[in-house]
Amino acid sequence: MDISAIPFGTTHWAEIAPTRHPGEQGVALWRTRQFGEIRVRMVEYSAGYLADHWCHKGHILLCLSGELVTELDDGRRFTLGPGMSYQVADGAEAHRSSTARGATLFIVD
Repeated sequence: MDISAIPFGTTHWAEIAPTRHPGEQGVALWRTRQFGEIRVRMVEYSAGYLADHWCHKGHILLCLSGELVTELDDGRRFTLGPGMSYQVADGAEAHRSSTARGATLFIVD
C-alpha cells in the first residue's frame, strides 16, 4: 500500500451516511471514505449477519465491539473480539464473516 497525496484530515464517522449491504442473513452498514486507492470503512454488522460471498480482497480489519467470526475457505475459523485484528492480502485466503450478536469494525483496504 502506498499512502501518498493525502493531506491531514479528520473523520467524524457518525456524520458519514451509511450504505446498506444485505448479507445472506442480516445486514452490514458501511460508512466509507475513499482516499485515492485506499478505502477506509466503519462497518456495523447486525446480529445474525452472514456474508453473502467469499471475499478475495485484502484487508486490515480491527474489531471495535461485538464479536466477529471469520471463516477461511479451507475451513479454519477465527473469532475476533474488541481490540483484535486480522490482516490478509489481495488474492490470499478467501474469507467470509459472520456474527451472532453483531460487531463494529474498522477496515482499511
